[in-house]
Amino acid sequence: MKTLSVGIGCRLHSAPEQIETAVRAALGPHSFEEIATVASIDTKAHETGLLEFCARHALPLAFFSREQIAAMPVAEPSAAVRGHLGVDGICEPCALLAATTTGRGESAAFHAHRARLLVRKTVHAGVTVAIASSAALAERDHPNNDTR
Repeated sequence: MKTLSVGIGCRLHSAPEQIETAVRAALGPHSFEEIATVASIDTKAHETGLLEFCARHALPLAFFSREQIAAMPVAEPSAAVRGHLGVDGICEPCALLAATTTGRGESAAFHAHRARLLVRKTVHAGVTVAIASSAALAERDHPNNDTR
């Protein structure tokens, strides 16, 4: 069942292999078959590595605006992301936003409280990944999530 949403932040010109390695590491016991959506900030809409990664695995890719992302809480804001893009983080807010399907024309941010982060931001070779689900799984239940 496809219940996972993967939020990705990456450096300019990240290779699809780097992105795949980071996603596989974050997935832990979960499989690619469980991924419903991959999401990032709209400035990555032409990022070749991200597009190729999603195409290779036939994964739908969603993009969110700075305004949508800024409306989401980020537990540990990134000064680097704030300096480059004007938001506190990419992967966690995008994962939460993508995990929320409204179908009623309301903003995803309005419903994002229904989604839960299963894996907080992980970093691998310049690629950040977070995983969320609208299913009622607590983030502490995932072995790759450090809740210290």
